[in-house]
Amino acid sequence: MSEQLRTLPLWLPSYLRQTPAPLPDGVKDVLLCVCDHFEPLHRADKPEALRRMSQWKTEFPKNIAPFRDADGIQPRHTCFYPIEQYDPDLLNEVAELCRASGAEVEVHLHHDRDTEETLRAKLAQGIANFARHGFLPHDAAGRTRWGFVHGDWALDNSHPDGAQCGVSNELSILRELGCYADFTLPSCPDVTQTRTINRFYYAQDTAKPKSHDTGVQVRVLRADDLQSPAPLFGDLLIVQGPLALNWERRKLGFLPRIENSDLTAANPPRPDRMRLWLQQHIHVLGRPEWCFIKLHCHGAPPPNSGVFLGEPYRAFHQHLAETYTEAKGWRLHYVTARELVNILHAAEDGHCGNAGQFRNYRYKLQG
Repeated sequence: MSEQLRTLPLWLPSYLRQTPAPLPDGVKDVLLCVCDHFEPLHRADKPEALRRMSQWKTEFPKNIAPFRDADGIQPRHTCFYPIEQYDPDLLNEVAELCRASGAEVEVHLHHDRDTEETLRAKLAQGIANFARHGFLPHDAAGRTRWGFVHGDWALDNSHPDGAQCGVSNELSILRELGCYADFTLPSCPDVTQTRTINRFYYAQDTAKPKSHDTGVQVRVLRADDLQSPAPLFGDLLIVQGPLALNWERRKLGFLPRIENSDLTAANPPRPDRMRLWLQQHIHVLGRPEWCFIKLHCHGAPPPNSGVFLGEPYRAFHQHLAETYTEAKGWRLHYVTARELVNILHAAEDGHCGNAGQFRNYRYKLQG
Protein backbone atom coordinates (compact mmCIF):
# COMPACT_ATOMS: atom_id res chain seq x y z
CA MET A 1 0.00 0.00 0.00
CA SER A 2 2.91 2.37 0.70
CA GLU A 3 3.99 2.30 -2.96
CA GLN A 4 0.45 3.06 -4.09
CA LEU A 5 0.18 5.96 -1.64
CA ARG A 6 3.51 7.30 -2.82
CA THR A 7 2.26 7.60 -6.40
CA LEU A 8 -1.17 9.07 -5.59
CA PRO A 9 0.00 12.67 -6.20
CA LEU A 10 0.75 11.74 -9.80
CA TRP A 11 -2.85 11.00 -10.72
CA LEU A 12 -5.26 11.57 -7.83
CA PRO A 13 -5.75 15.32 -8.53
CA SER A 14 -6.84 14.47 -12.08
CA TYR A 15 -9.13 11.75 -10.77
CA LEU A 16 -10.79 14.10 -8.27
CA ARG A 17 -11.28 16.76 -10.95
CA GLN A 18 -12.75 14.47 -13.58
CA THR A 19 -16.48 14.36 -14.11
CA PRO A 20 -17.18 11.34 -16.32
CA ALA A 21 -19.94 12.04 -18.80
CA PRO A 22 -23.15 10.20 -17.93
CA LEU A 23 -23.92 7.17 -20.03
CA PRO A 24 -26.52 8.09 -22.65
CA ASP A 25 -29.92 6.51 -23.02
CA GLY A 26 -30.46 3.78 -25.57
CA VAL A 27 -28.17 0.94 -26.55
CA LYS A 28 -24.54 1.44 -25.56
CA ASP A 29 -21.64 -0.42 -27.17
CA VAL A 30 -19.02 -1.77 -24.75
CA LEU A 31 -15.63 -2.52 -26.31
CA LEU A 32 -13.68 -4.88 -24.02
CA CYS A 33 -9.98 -5.34 -24.80
CA VAL A 34 -7.43 -7.40 -22.84
CA CYS A 35 -3.82 -6.41 -23.53
CA ASP A 36 -1.72 -9.30 -22.25
CA HIS A 37 1.95 -8.52 -21.55
CA PHE A 38 2.55 -12.08 -22.70
CA GLU A 39 5.86 -13.38 -21.39
CA PRO A 40 6.12 -17.20 -21.32
CA LEU A 41 9.85 -16.86 -20.52
CA HIS A 42 9.21 -14.81 -17.38
CA ARG A 43 11.32 -16.46 -14.65
CA ALA A 44 11.41 -19.61 -16.77
CA ASP A 45 13.75 -21.53 -19.07
CA LYS A 46 12.69 -22.57 -22.55
CA PRO A 47 11.27 -26.00 -21.58
CA GLU A 48 9.08 -24.36 -18.94
CA ALA A 49 8.03 -21.66 -21.41
CA LEU A 50 7.03 -24.33 -23.92
CA ARG A 51 5.07 -26.13 -21.20
CA ARG A 52 3.22 -22.89 -20.45
CA MET A 53 2.43 -22.42 -24.12
CA SER A 54 1.12 -25.96 -24.40
CA GLN A 55 -1.21 -25.30 -21.50
CA TRP A 56 -2.43 -22.03 -23.02
CA LYS A 57 -3.05 -23.64 -26.42
CA THR A 58 -5.07 -26.41 -24.81
CA GLU A 59 -6.95 -24.66 -22.02
CA PHE A 60 -7.60 -21.10 -23.20
CA PRO A 61 -9.69 -21.98 -26.30
CA LYS A 62 -11.74 -24.40 -24.20
CA ASN A 63 -12.26 -21.85 -21.44
CA ILE A 64 -13.63 -19.15 -23.75
CA ALA A 65 -15.56 -21.49 -26.07
CA PRO A 66 -19.02 -21.07 -24.44
CA PHE A 67 -19.06 -17.27 -24.74
CA ARG A 68 -19.89 -14.92 -27.63
CA ASP A 69 -20.32 -11.18 -27.92
CA ALA A 70 -22.97 -9.31 -29.91
CA ASP A 71 -21.03 -10.09 -33.11
CA GLY A 72 -20.69 -13.81 -32.35
CA ILE A 73 -17.01 -13.44 -31.41
CA GLN A 74 -15.32 -15.16 -28.48
CA PRO A 75 -13.30 -13.40 -25.75
CA ARG A 76 -9.69 -13.01 -26.86
CA HIS A 77 -6.40 -11.51 -25.89
CA THR A 78 -3.87 -9.34 -27.62
CA CYS A 79 -0.49 -10.88 -26.85
CA PHE A 80 2.10 -8.11 -26.53
CA TYR A 81 5.12 -10.40 -26.81
CA PRO A 82 8.58 -9.05 -25.80
CA ILE A 83 10.62 -8.71 -28.96
CA GLU A 84 13.88 -8.96 -26.99
CA GLN A 85 12.82 -12.47 -25.94
CA TYR A 86 12.28 -13.68 -29.49
CA ASP A 87 12.49 -17.43 -29.97
CA PRO A 88 11.06 -18.91 -33.19
CA ASP A 89 9.84 -22.06 -31.46
CA LEU A 90 7.91 -20.06 -28.87
CA LEU A 91 6.48 -17.70 -31.48
CA ASN A 92 5.29 -20.67 -33.51
CA GLU A 93 3.41 -21.77 -30.40
CA VAL A 94 1.95 -18.27 -29.99
CA ALA A 95 0.83 -18.37 -33.62
CA GLU A 96 -1.01 -21.62 -32.93
CA LEU A 97 -2.68 -20.02 -29.90
CA CYS A 98 -3.82 -17.16 -32.13
CA ARG A 99 -5.31 -19.52 -34.69
CA ALA A 100 -7.12 -21.47 -31.98
CA SER A 101 -8.49 -18.52 -30.02
CA GLY A 102 -8.60 -15.42 -32.24
CA ALA A 103 -5.79 -13.76 -30.28
CA GLU A 104 -3.46 -11.31 -32.03
CA VAL A 105 0.19 -10.38 -31.46
CA GLU A 106 1.64 -6.90 -31.00
CA VAL A 107 4.97 -5.43 -29.88
CA HIS A 108 6.28 -5.37 -26.31
CA LEU A 109 9.80 -4.22 -25.43
CA HIS A 110 11.88 -4.09 -22.26
CA HIS A 111 14.97 -1.98 -22.77
CA ASP A 112 17.37 0.10 -20.71
CA ARG A 113 19.74 3.03 -21.36
CA ASP A 114 19.24 2.88 -25.10
CA THR A 115 20.12 5.50 -27.70
CA GLU A 116 17.97 6.48 -30.66
CA GLU A 117 20.07 4.24 -32.89
CA THR A 118 19.98 1.17 -30.66
CA LEU A 119 16.25 1.57 -30.05
CA ARG A 120 15.52 1.81 -33.79
CA ALA A 121 17.60 -1.29 -34.42
CA LYS A 122 15.82 -3.31 -31.74
CA LEU A 123 12.38 -2.32 -32.98
CA ALA A 124 13.24 -2.93 -36.65
CA GLN A 125 14.59 -6.40 -35.85
CA GLY A 126 11.59 -7.25 -33.70
CA ILE A 127 9.14 -6.19 -36.40
CA ALA A 128 11.02 -8.27 -38.99
CA ASN A 129 10.97 -11.29 -36.68
CA PHE A 130 7.24 -10.98 -36.10
CA ALA A 131 6.59 -10.63 -39.84
CA ARG A 132 8.06 -14.10 -40.38
CA HIS A 133 5.20 -15.51 -38.32
CA GLY A 134 2.48 -13.52 -40.09
CA PHE A 135 1.91 -11.17 -37.15
CA LEU A 136 1.12 -7.43 -37.23
CA PRO A 137 -1.47 -5.58 -39.35
CA HIS A 138 -1.04 -3.31 -42.36
CA ASP A 139 -2.58 -0.02 -43.39
CA ALA A 140 -4.17 0.80 -46.75
CA ALA A 141 -0.75 1.59 -48.24
CA GLY A 142 0.54 -1.85 -47.28
CA ARG A 143 2.82 -0.56 -44.51
CA THR A 144 3.29 -2.72 -41.43
CA ARG A 145 1.66 -1.13 -38.39
CA TRP A 146 1.72 -2.24 -34.76
CA GLY A 147 0.58 -1.49 -31.24
CA PHE A 148 3.08 -1.09 -28.43
CA VAL A 149 3.47 -1.78 -24.73
CA HIS A 150 6.60 -0.50 -23.00
CA GLY A 151 8.24 -2.94 -20.63
CA ASP A 152 8.65 -1.77 -17.04
CA TRP A 153 6.13 1.00 -17.83
CA ALA A 154 8.86 3.54 -18.71
CA LEU A 155 7.46 4.86 -21.99
CA ASP A 156 9.37 7.88 -23.35
CA ASN A 157 12.06 7.71 -20.66
CA SER A 158 9.42 8.42 -18.02
CA HIS A 159 11.17 6.77 -15.07
CA PRO A 160 12.67 9.55 -12.88
CA ASP A 161 16.16 8.04 -12.90
CA GLY A 162 16.15 7.26 -16.63
CA ALA A 163 16.02 3.51 -16.13
CA GLN A 164 14.25 1.03 -18.41
CA CYS A 165 14.40 3.32 -21.45
CA GLY A 166 16.95 6.11 -22.04
CA VAL A 167 15.34 7.66 -25.13
CA SER A 168 13.43 10.90 -24.54
CA ASN A 169 12.07 11.16 -28.08
CA GLU A 170 10.70 7.63 -28.06
CA LEU A 171 7.23 8.69 -29.16
CA SER A 172 8.57 10.06 -32.45
CA ILE A 173 10.64 6.94 -33.09
CA LEU A 174 7.67 4.67 -32.45
CA ARG A 175 5.51 6.64 -34.87
CA GLU A 176 8.30 6.73 -37.47
CA LEU A 177 8.61 2.93 -37.42
CA GLY A 178 4.89 2.29 -37.77
CA CYS A 179 3.40 2.26 -34.26
CA TYR A 180 -0.30 3.12 -34.43
CA ALA A 181 -0.88 3.46 -30.64
CA ASP A 182 0.64 2.85 -27.23
CA PHE A 183 -1.25 0.65 -24.74
CA THR A 184 1.08 0.87 -21.71
CA LEU A 185 -1.11 2.93 -19.37
CA PRO A 186 -2.19 3.01 -16.63
CA SER A 187 1.10 2.16 -14.93
CA CYS A 188 -0.02 2.96 -11.37
CA PRO A 189 1.39 2.24 -8.79
CA ASP A 190 4.62 2.73 -10.74
CA VAL A 191 6.24 6.18 -10.68
CA THR A 192 5.87 6.41 -14.46
CA GLN A 193 2.10 6.99 -14.13
CA THR A 194 0.87 10.05 -16.05
CA ARG A 195 -1.24 12.94 -14.82
CA THR A 196 -3.66 12.35 -17.70
CA ILE A 197 -5.96 9.44 -16.91
CA ASN A 198 -9.09 7.72 -18.22
CA ARG A 199 -8.97 8.99 -21.76
CA PHE A 200 -7.63 8.50 -25.27
CA TYR A 201 -5.36 11.29 -26.44
CA TYR A 202 -2.63 12.30 -28.85
CA ALA A 203 0.69 13.03 -27.16
CA GLN A 204 3.18 15.44 -28.72
CA ASP A 205 6.85 14.50 -28.45
CA THR A 206 8.73 17.33 -26.73
CA ALA A 207 12.11 15.54 -26.82
CA LYS A 208 11.93 15.59 -23.02
CA PRO A 209 11.06 12.64 -20.78
CA LYS A 210 7.41 11.71 -20.34
CA SER A 211 6.03 13.77 -23.22
CA HIS A 212 2.83 11.74 -22.94
CA ASP A 213 2.00 13.17 -19.51
CA THR A 214 -0.62 15.30 -21.29
CA GLY A 215 -2.15 15.47 -24.74
CA VAL A 216 -5.14 16.36 -26.92
CA GLN A 217 -8.19 14.19 -26.24
CA VAL A 218 -9.53 12.19 -29.16
CA ARG A 219 -12.85 13.55 -30.43
CA VAL A 220 -15.29 13.28 -33.29
CA LEU A 221 -13.80 15.53 -35.93
CA ARG A 222 -15.69 18.52 -37.27
CA ALA A 223 -15.42 20.07 -40.72
CA ASP A 224 -13.43 23.02 -39.38
CA ASP A 225 -10.96 20.58 -37.75
CA LEU A 226 -9.97 19.31 -41.18
CA GLN A 227 -9.50 22.88 -42.45
CA SER A 228 -7.40 24.05 -39.49
CA PRO A 229 -3.78 25.02 -40.29
CA ALA A 230 -2.72 23.75 -36.85
CA PRO A 231 -1.82 20.05 -36.53
CA LEU A 232 -4.75 18.02 -35.29
CA PHE A 233 -2.79 15.19 -33.81
CA GLY A 234 0.34 14.66 -31.77
CA ASP A 235 3.04 12.12 -32.39
CA LEU A 236 1.39 9.09 -30.85
CA LEU A 237 -2.08 7.92 -29.87
CA ILE A 238 -2.21 6.92 -26.19
CA VAL A 239 -4.84 4.30 -25.30
CA GLN A 240 -5.42 4.14 -21.55
CA GLY A 241 -7.31 1.71 -19.39
CA PRO A 242 -9.41 2.75 -16.37
CA LEU A 243 -7.74 4.09 -13.22
CA ALA A 244 -9.97 4.76 -10.21
CA LEU A 245 -10.67 4.24 -6.53
CA ASN A 246 -12.76 1.19 -5.70
CA TRP A 247 -14.98 1.94 -2.71
CA GLU A 248 -16.84 -1.36 -3.02
CA ARG A 249 -13.81 -3.38 -1.87
CA ARG A 250 -12.08 -1.46 0.89
CA LYS A 251 -8.81 -2.10 2.66
CA LEU A 252 -9.03 -2.24 6.46
CA GLY A 253 -12.73 -1.62 6.11
CA PHE A 254 -12.52 2.07 5.17
CA LEU A 255 -9.70 2.73 2.65
CA PRO A 256 -10.61 2.38 -1.03
CA ARG A 257 -8.51 0.06 -3.12
CA ILE A 258 -6.84 1.37 -6.26
CA GLU A 259 -8.33 0.06 -9.49
CA ASN A 260 -5.63 0.05 -12.20
CA SER A 261 -7.13 -2.33 -14.80
CA ASP A 262 -4.63 -5.10 -14.01
CA LEU A 263 -5.98 -8.66 -14.02
CA THR A 264 -4.05 -10.87 -11.60
CA ALA A 265 -4.50 -13.98 -9.50
CA ALA A 266 -4.98 -11.75 -6.46
CA ASN A 267 -7.35 -9.40 -8.29
CA PRO A 268 -9.20 -11.24 -11.06
CA PRO A 269 -11.98 -9.70 -13.16
CA ARG A 270 -15.22 -9.37 -11.18
CA PRO A 271 -18.63 -7.72 -11.55
CA ASP A 272 -17.71 -4.85 -9.20
CA ARG A 273 -14.61 -4.10 -11.26
CA MET A 274 -16.64 -4.15 -14.47
CA ARG A 275 -19.05 -1.61 -13.01
CA LEU A 276 -16.16 0.64 -12.01
CA TRP A 277 -14.48 0.35 -15.41
CA LEU A 278 -17.70 1.45 -17.07
CA GLN A 279 -18.15 4.33 -14.63
CA GLN A 280 -14.92 5.91 -15.91
CA HIS A 281 -16.66 6.10 -19.30
CA ILE A 282 -13.58 6.22 -21.50
CA HIS A 283 -14.80 7.24 -24.95
CA VAL A 284 -14.18 9.41 -27.98
CA LEU A 285 -15.59 12.87 -27.26
CA GLY A 286 -18.83 13.22 -29.19
CA ARG A 287 -19.49 9.47 -29.29
CA PRO A 288 -20.48 8.72 -25.66
CA GLU A 289 -22.49 5.61 -26.56
CA TRP A 290 -19.29 3.73 -27.45
CA CYS A 291 -17.59 2.82 -24.16
CA PHE A 292 -14.02 1.48 -24.25
CA ILE A 293 -12.48 -0.72 -21.56
CA LYS A 294 -8.78 -1.53 -22.07
CA LEU A 295 -7.43 -3.99 -19.49
CA HIS A 296 -3.98 -5.48 -19.03
CA CYS A 297 -2.41 -8.53 -17.49
CA HIS A 298 0.71 -10.71 -17.39
CA GLY A 299 -1.12 -13.87 -18.31
CA ALA A 300 1.54 -16.38 -19.38
CA PRO A 301 3.19 -17.33 -16.05
CA PRO A 302 1.45 -18.83 -13.04
CA PRO A 303 -0.32 -17.95 -10.86
CA ASN A 304 -1.91 -15.40 -13.22
CA SER A 305 -2.43 -18.02 -15.92
CA GLY A 306 -4.87 -19.76 -13.58
CA VAL A 307 -7.22 -16.79 -13.92
CA PHE A 308 -7.50 -17.05 -17.70
CA LEU A 309 -7.35 -20.83 -18.00
CA GLY A 310 -9.75 -21.54 -15.14
CA GLU A 311 -12.91 -20.65 -13.27
CA PRO A 312 -12.32 -16.90 -12.60
CA TYR A 313 -12.40 -16.09 -16.32
CA ARG A 314 -15.38 -18.36 -16.99
CA ALA A 315 -17.33 -16.76 -14.14
CA PHE A 316 -16.54 -13.25 -15.38
CA HIS A 317 -17.65 -13.92 -18.93
CA GLN A 318 -20.77 -15.66 -17.70
CA HIS A 319 -21.59 -12.48 -15.78
CA LEU A 320 -21.04 -10.40 -18.92
CA ALA A 321 -23.23 -12.74 -20.98
CA GLU A 322 -26.08 -12.40 -18.49
CA THR A 323 -25.75 -8.69 -17.72
CA TYR A 324 -24.52 -6.80 -20.80
CA THR A 325 -27.17 -7.73 -23.35
CA GLU A 326 -29.12 -5.71 -25.90
CA ALA A 327 -32.29 -6.41 -23.94
CA LYS A 328 -30.69 -4.53 -21.05
CA GLY A 329 -29.32 -1.71 -23.22
CA TRP A 330 -25.83 -3.00 -24.04
CA ARG A 331 -23.97 -4.39 -27.03
CA LEU A 332 -20.82 -6.18 -25.86
CA HIS A 333 -17.87 -6.48 -28.24
CA TYR A 334 -14.71 -8.47 -27.49
CA VAL A 335 -11.96 -6.64 -29.39
CA THR A 336 -8.23 -6.90 -29.90
CA ALA A 337 -5.97 -3.85 -29.50
CA ARG A 338 -5.99 -3.38 -33.28
CA GLU A 339 -9.77 -3.55 -33.45
CA LEU A 340 -10.15 -1.12 -30.54
CA VAL A 341 -8.07 1.48 -32.40
CA ASN A 342 -9.93 0.86 -35.65
CA ILE A 343 -13.24 1.50 -33.88
CA LEU A 344 -11.77 4.56 -32.15
CA HIS A 345 -10.79 6.02 -35.54
CA ALA A 346 -14.22 5.23 -36.95
CA ALA A 347 -15.75 7.23 -34.10
CA GLU A 348 -13.26 10.02 -34.73
CA ASP A 349 -14.37 10.13 -38.38
CA GLY A 350 -18.01 10.50 -37.37
CA HIS A 351 -19.32 6.96 -37.73
CA CYS A 352 -22.00 5.70 -35.37
CA GLY A 353 -24.34 2.74 -34.91
CA ASN A 354 -23.09 -0.76 -34.13
CA ALA A 355 -19.40 -0.35 -33.29
CA GLY A 356 -18.61 -3.95 -34.18
CA GLN A 357 -18.83 -3.21 -37.93
CA PHE A 358 -15.63 -1.13 -37.76
CA ARG A 359 -13.16 -3.76 -36.48
CA ASN A 360 -11.10 -3.50 -39.69
CA TYR A 361 -11.67 0.19 -40.37
CA ARG A 362 -8.04 1.25 -40.86
CA TYR A 363 -5.55 -1.51 -39.94
CA LYS A 364 -6.07 -5.05 -41.24
CA LEU A 365 -4.38 -8.39 -40.76
CA GLN A 366 -3.02 -10.06 -43.87
CA GLY A 367 -4.48 -13.29 -45.16
